[in-house]
Amino acid sequence: MAVASMTGFARTAGEAYGVSWSWEIKSVNGRSLDLRLRLPPGFDALEPRLRASLAERFRRGNFTANLSIVHAAPPELRINRDTLARLVALLGELAAEVEAAPPRLDGLLALRGVVETVDSEDETVIEARQAAVMSSWEEALAAIATARTDEGARLGRLLRTQLDEMAALTAQAADCAAAQPAALRERLVTALDGLIGAGAPPVPEERLAQEIALLVARSDIREEIERLRAHIEQAGELIESGEAVGRRLDFLCQELNREANTLCSKSAAIELTRVGLALKAVIEQFREQVQNVE
Repeated sequence: MAVASMTGFARTAGEAYGVSWSWEIKSVNGRSLDLRLRLPPGFDALEPRLRASLAERFRRGNFTANLSIVHAAPPELRINRDTLARLVALLGELAAEVEAAPPRLDGLLALRGVVETVDSEDETVIEARQAAVMSSWEEALAAIATARTDEGARLGRLLRTQLDEMAALTAQAADCAAAQPAALRERLVTALDGLIGAGAPPVPEERLAQEIALLVARSDIREEIERLRAHIEQAGELIESGEAVGRRLDFLCQELNREANTLCSKSAAIELTRVGLALKAVIEQFREQVQNVE
């Protein structure tokens, strides 16, 4: 199973019951599930069903959906005179407060709710038409789900490659850890030699061993290595699960970055620092890609 991307596009169209229609749906990254709908007059009642159907299929993503309707015969129109009268009265009140040109008729008619479609069709035809449009919506959702899955397969391969890079760098860091005590001893001895050269008394070998042991304990990166390995393994399992794992992967990115930062801060050797910085770079690349995962 592959992860699913949050990026996709789908278009479906149909014709029946005196109308032709087309659905266009786009989805992009989002922290939660959000749908922006544009429905023509007469189809607003479908919105709750459309939202419920989307929520059954998807967990995350910002969706934009547009329904276009073309009637075989022009629909009968009427002016909602009550709405128009209220608007005109409101404009009259504002005219005393705001200097503005009087409204044009075409501007008033363009306001929402002023011009209405007269629904003189049989209720059975209207219900059948809405059912056909809903069926086309389901087809569009299936198509965009396929698009997101296909993109997710490519994304999953990239994420697994990046996890392999993290695992290899973690192994290199583990190899560098063996050189930490020697590097710390060399650093401490060099510092002490400088002090002795400046007139400070020599340090007993026993005291030197104690200081080195303390530094080694503070610079031990074995726990960080084990946690990195565990997080990398868990991320791989999430990717293979085929579920909506974007948020959990994002959390793991934070944990991976925290361990890499600690590894760099404990480093006593240039090679370990280099490995730690390379690991942080790969983790950041992984995090950027995870933002696309549902």
